Amino acid sequence: MNYEEARVYLEEASKYGSVLGLENMRHLMDRLGNPQDSLKFIHISGTNGKGSVLAYLSTILTEAGYRVGRYISPTLFSYRERIQVNGERIGKEALAKHVTAIAEAIKDMEEHHLTNPTPFEIETALSFLYFQEKKCDLVVLETGLGGALDATNIIKTPVMEVITPISMDHMAFLGDTLEEIAAQKAGIIKPYTKVVSGPQKAGARKVLEERAKEQGASMEFLDMEEVKDIHYGYEKQSFTWRDFDQVEISLAGSYQILNAALALQSVTMLQELGYSVSRENIYEGFRKTHWRGRFTLISKEPVVIMDGAHNPGAARELEHSLKLYFPHRHIRYIFGIFQDKDYKQVIQITAPLADHIITVQTPDNPRALPAEELKEAVACVNPSVEAAKSIEQAVEKTLEEAKPEDVVIIFGSLSFLGEAERNVKKWKEKQDGLQ
Repeated sequence: MNYEEARVYLEEASKYGSVLGLENMRHLMDRLGNPQDSLKFIHISGTNGKGSVLAYLSTILTEAGYRVGRYISPTLFSYRERIQVNGERIGKEALAKHVTAIAEAIKDMEEHHLTNPTPFEIETALSFLYFQEKKCDLVVLETGLGGALDATNIIKTPVMEVITPISMDHMAFLGDTLEEIAAQKAGIIKPYTKVVSGPQKAGARKVLEERAKEQGASMEFLDMEEVKDIHYGYEKQSFTWRDFDQVEISLAGSYQILNAALALQSVTMLQELGYSVSRENIYEGFRKTHWRGRFTLISKEPVVIMDGAHNPGAARELEHSLKLYFPHRHIRYIFGIFQDKDYKQVIQITAPLADHIITVQTPDNPRALPAEELKEAVACVNPSVEAAKSIEQAVEKTLEEAKPEDVVIIFGSLSFLGEAERNVKKWKEKQDGLQ
């Protein structure tokens, strides 16, 4: 099949929904020759910060001269962004070739009356085939949902695992308590590996330590007391960790200091494992790391920032960043979220800070929460709210009403941020043309 046919095939696979468990994945990978077994991985689980830590690690390792695969989901602009080698996304021909091979494997599964793989399982298989073809030295891989039963956990050859802070999210799939969720996230820890974890609440930490002990894995936790001289800013930030002075990062959001420090501790562990990464590679890698959708500045006048805060933990980080960077500014929100998220708690945390809120429905997703329903939930906390019929309408209305000194925050589910950014650019170009 060609690229267009491959994309249609991938879109049609969405009817198979989302299923936790590795049996399907094993059947699929067996038929594809288990390309993942020839690769080495840094496997990342946790609730918030996985994508940012992945971005830091893959950029630093690329700076150090390694051929680095990275697999992320979802993405904002192009489907092919999900699978990259040294920052370059998978080509159309390669995608079509590997999807054709996967389709043949799935046809064989159907003939043997096996369950059809989910879209995430197909994408994960696609990434493994591509990374094997590109002869990657290392693959930085984030879990899709949980850990133990996530499709990415088919891997047997991680060099290390990284676990970002764990909080309540995806309870319908992962469990109702922090400890149950932590047990799922801890499921990626393999025997005799090295593990670095971000700071954890006591219950989650205990679960992680027990899993590491069972697996004979050695585990370190990031101690935020070792992170000093923090300078916050929404265009540039810096911190000092141990003997790494004034590490500069380009990613904004107060939480990025923690994510960067966790990535830095992970790099020092990779050095202990024999990977050659210089201090210069580390400093340069941090400076060069960009990650769209994580407190990303997309306009300076007015200030427009987009952020993928879609659970209570991320909402608290967003609230902290807004209070830190914009303590006396008028704030306007454009907000859309999935109905299976703890959106009422997200609203409780974020809505009081806003002067006005416009709700939107995230596009092309059965999990989307209608804008009107979201508006009603927001109104219980902040009555200055309205629902927009489209993302374009929400962006135009917000920017037309915003004063130059106002701050616009577009946040919630990552799936609508790409379209929102395109509409911000379109509006600004139109304004430039009128001047």
